Amino acid sequence: MVLKTFGWSFAITALGLVAAVFYGGWEAFGIVAILSILEISLSFDNAVVNAGILKKMNAFWQKIFLTIGVLIAVFGMRLVFPVVIVAVSASMGPIEAVDLALNNKDKYQELVTDAHPSIAAFGGMFLLMIFLDFIFEDRDIQWLRWIERPLAKLGKVDMLSVCIALIVLLITAFTFAANAHQHGGAHVDKAQTVLISGVAGLITYMIVGGLSGYFEDKLEEDEEREHEEEEEAARSGKQRSAVALAGKAAFFMFLYLEVLDASFSFDGVIGAFAITNDIVLMALGLGIGAMYVRSLTVYLVRQGTLDDYVYLEHGAHYAIGALAVILMVTIQYEINEIITGLVGVVLIGWSFWSSVRRNKALAAAEGEGSDAKAEVSSGV
Repeated sequence: MVLKTFGWSFAITALGLVAAVFYGGWEAFGIVAILSILEISLSFDNAVVNAGILKKMNAFWQKIFLTIGVLIAVFGMRLVFPVVIVAVSASMGPIEAVDLALNNKDKYQELVTDAHPSIAAFGGMFLLMIFLDFIFEDRDIQWLRWIERPLAKLGKVDMLSVCIALIVLLITAFTFAANAHQHGGAHVDKAQTVLISGVAGLITYMIVGGLSGYFEDKLEEDEEREHEEEEEAARSGKQRSAVALAGKAAFFMFLYLEVLDASFSFDGVIGAFAITNDIVLMALGLGIGAMYVRSLTVYLVRQGTLDDYVYLEHGAHYAIGALAVILMVTIQYEINEIITGLVGVVLIGWSFWSSVRRNKALAAAEGEGSDAKAEVSSGV
């Protein structure tokens, strides 16, 4: 099971490390290995959240997630995205941006760093909305009841998560502007960029997440109708295509997954510059890490880990909220990537430990009646 799920990740790791040695020797080998570990540690919460979505999709779309999705994640976000950011922010053509990335690495790093406020605002708002929509939802299983119960009641207020996200964005943007005026107004335009980028992140979430939710609500109807069509196809001897079987819901959930992965990858791409400004080594290291995150997502789905350890999804969403805040803070202040990674690991580890305790308590309460079991399962 492990080899089947992680086989491609092992193969890509070997190829990536060999390529690094041929490209820049053993020093490049070490850099790529470090970047791979960095990406995995920063994105473990991403895998848990992805698994919660991917388990609703059929085998065909899970394969798409591991093939086309990987191409988008590795080549799109880890290689093409930084070049596009430089091209847009510096008003230069893509070929010129690639030439800059390969031949003038210090200038390339400077331009990417200059674009960080807009990247952080976009990704921070997208992730913040994911966290807020999760925490304001009234759910049967609650982890930290003293927080989640009152917030679930507040969540009944329409558009509350959007209002809070916009308030956070306004505070961030105006704080940025205030600091800019204290330094002679040199960064006023960047404050406006933060505001615009944050609104763009919010709009992206509402469009993609809204479409995903809409089609997810219709998923049961689609599955019932497709089941009838399968039976009809079996009687007639016709073969239905995999794409038709997947349905619209799976497509938009796949799209949602890709945007989610893009938002998670922002901190990894920016953090990689603390280790190297060589775009080839960045693509190799972050690409290997992205492969493991993809494989881990599928592993969690196929093992039913989220069903067995029910608080993992809670911990991952709290980690998302923390990452969103960290991204917004990094618009003004530098935060070490180790801190970012540790926050996610601690929260997910805590939620896993809570899940284990819950499972033990449920097992012990097996013979004590449904009331005791219901009390144990509701949270801590």
